[in-house]
Amino acid sequence: MSDAHMKDQRVTVRFSPDMRRRLKAAARRGGTRESDLVRGAVELHLAAEEGSLTAYELAKKSGLIGAVKGTARDLSTKPKYFDGFGGS
Repeated sequence: MSDAHMKDQRVTVRFSPDMRRRLKAAARRGGTRESDLVRGAVELHLAAEEGSLTAYELAKKSGLIGAVKGTARDLSTKPKYFDGFGGS
């Protein structure tokens, strides 16, 4: 899960005794480490959260908005850019 060029960052998380017991049991059943289960759960949560973003929010987050160089700054105020728009 980690990028080979970046060192992983450590995060401390506190669990109730019951949640810790369940985490240990799940790791043992799956033959994996507790930290792998936690990372996987965080990945799933973040992916679901990103899935709920609008197209605009995703484009803004990825840096696509305003990325085109060499065009008019605001196409919505230039009537010449609307030629043929909405026609059938």
